[in-house]
Amino acid sequence: MKTIFLSIAIVASAALIAFKPAGVVGNMFPAISCEAYDGKTVNIPTDTKGKYTLICMAFSTAAEDDLRTWINPIYNKFIGKVDASKADVFDVSYDYDVNLYFIPMFTGANQLAAKQSKEKIKSKTDKELYPYLLFYDGGKTYKEELDFQKRDVPYFFVLDKTGKVKYTTSGKYDDKKMEKILDIIEEN
Repeated sequence: MKTIFLSIAIVASAALIAFKPAGVVGNMFPAISCEAYDGKTVNIPTDTKGKYTLICMAFSTAAEDDLRTWINPIYNKFIGKVDASKADVFDVSYDYDVNLYFIPMFTGANQLAAKQSKEKIKSKTDKELYPYLLFYDGGKTYKEELDFQKRDVPYFFVLDKTGKVKYTTSGKYDDKKMEKILDIIEEN
């Protein structure tokens, strides 16, 4: 009897592993409607088509420390403007024309504190980042569609001009992750 139960458990575990999403690279990013800082609605990927898009999604305050490691490198690469008079002649720099969004995700129990959390985030965010800050407040978690494994790390998605996911990564910043993001955007 124990062997039958153990066999059933092994088969059930294998079936669950087999049905795990194969990843999202190559798939269209799922439709998500977010609120911009100014209250306007941004629909991804519909409103982002025509440009590469870098999206960072965070589901909890536990993801905040890892997310902070990305803010300066992302700001310096995509938002900050280089002073041409101080640029090195041999410095190859690209003028990236990408959509960039940081999206705190308020789903499930987090929805109850969404309004307070949004205000807290807005008060702690540099005003230069406001155009890149979106909020998702909804019942859908996107866990299956985007293959989220943990709530306590930020997730990053690079979408091509059609809204298809070209690359994903998560966790703390590192140079190799950023190089991969830049390679994909620069292949354009």
